[in-house]
Formats: sequence, structure tokens, C-alpha cells
Amino acid sequence: MTERPSQTKLFLARLAIVLTLSFIVLGVAMHGVSLPVMERIWHNLLERPSGPMTFRFVLQPIMASTAALVDGIKDARNGRDPYLWTILSNPSKRSSRLHEGLLSTARVILLGLIMDLIYQAIEFDTFHPGEAVIITALIAFLPYLLLRGPITRVASWLIKRGS
Repeated sequence: MTERPSQTKLFLARLAIVLTLSFIVLGVAMHGVSLPVMERIWHNLLERPSGPMTFRFVLQPIMASTAALVDGIKDARNGRDPYLWTILSNPSKRSSRLHEGLLSTARVILLGLIMDLIYQAIEFDTFHPGEAVIITALIAFLPYLLLRGPITRVASWLIKRGS
């Protein structure tokens, strides 16, 4: 991103990081890390799409994909390398590109954490913070991570073709 992010975007990104890290620490403190815990996590994760609030498995990836579309087109217009490729192949730009992604998806991440908290209250009558982080990363950030680069490539091709 070439423009300076707003104070709201910075605040939301910081809040997303703080909540995510807090949920991880809280999850380890509450439930520990053991084979039975890992089995419960994977069982619960596989059950989520068939339980209540399944709309979030469509809503959150669409929101993340929309952010990837906007940022991918900006990358193409500015002649930047595709997002995931840069993260994987250029350590000097990795941190700044991940920061850009966080700024773009912070609202989706926060929404994901809150929605999973509500889901767990309805379905489990308890809270497993680590599971909330895992599911949020899978449906709120992973689509952004995977789509921004291909969108940049397609947009670059269309821009070159049009000129």
C-alpha cells in the first residue's frame, strides 16, 4: 500500500493482533496442549460447517476475497509483485506485506473471532479460544493470502493488454 493507513485501520489491526495473541495464550492456559486437546480441536473444527451460523463460512471468505481484490488491483496498478510470492521469496519485504494484509483484513479477523465466540457459546456452552483463532485464520485470512497474488497477476495482464 502506498497511502498511509487511517488511524481506524491501525487501531483495528492492533486490536486484531492483541485479541489473537490473547486468545492463543488464554487457550493454552485454559486447556493446555496435549493429544486429547488437539483431537478435540480437529473434531470441533470439522463439525463447524454443519452446525449453526454456517453463513460465516461464506460471508467471511467473501469479505476477505473482496479485500484481496481491491489490494490486488492496487498492486497491479503500482507494478508490485504478487502478494504471497513476495512474502515467500523476499524476506526484506515480508513484514511490510504481512502488515498490509493485516490492515486490509483486520475487520474480517475481528468479526471472525467474535462470530466464533458466539458460535461456541451456542454450540458448546464454553469457550475454546485457540479454536476461534484457528477457524478465523482459515476462513478470514487464508482466502486473502491465497487470492491477492493471482488477482494481481490477472489485473496486471489486463492492464498491459489494455494499453
